[in-house]
Amino acid sequence: MSDEARTLTDVVTRLRRALRTSIRADWPWESLPMAQVELLQTLAERPPMKVGDLAAALRLAPNTVSGLVSQLIDSGLVVRGGDPKDRRVARLSVSPRGHEQLLVWQREHEKRIGAALGKLESSEREDVVRALKALDHLVEHLAEPSA
Repeated sequence: MSDEARTLTDVVTRLRRALRTSIRADWPWESLPMAQVELLQTLAERPPMKVGDLAAALRLAPNTVSGLVSQLIDSGLVVRGGDPKDRRVARLSVSPRGHEQLLVWQREHEKRIGAALGKLESSEREDVVRALKALDHLVEHLAEPSA
């Protein structure tokens, strides 16, 4: 592995951990596991979805996604609806409560990141902003099936 890949992997891992830890310090209710947040985000972007399609999008086993979906339905964050073409198929969507939870989650994370960005020197903040486009392209490449 190249030094750049190793360093980026380390920084991204520490960034995610630091964000999760800091948000939970201020918001103890923020107890949604990241897998559930990612599932909600995917459903919010492409509703409604079947469990199999959701599992493929998240690159998780269908039984894993099914378990996460059950927890989210029990929490009132996801709703199961029918398929007009096939009554045996369930289609999943984010509930209004789930959309509100995602909005609060997003706002709180933006506040935390904004506060941390505000503590950086202006040149460091500019470096972070300049890197965003390249990081967005990196995400696109990682999302490709051959990645």
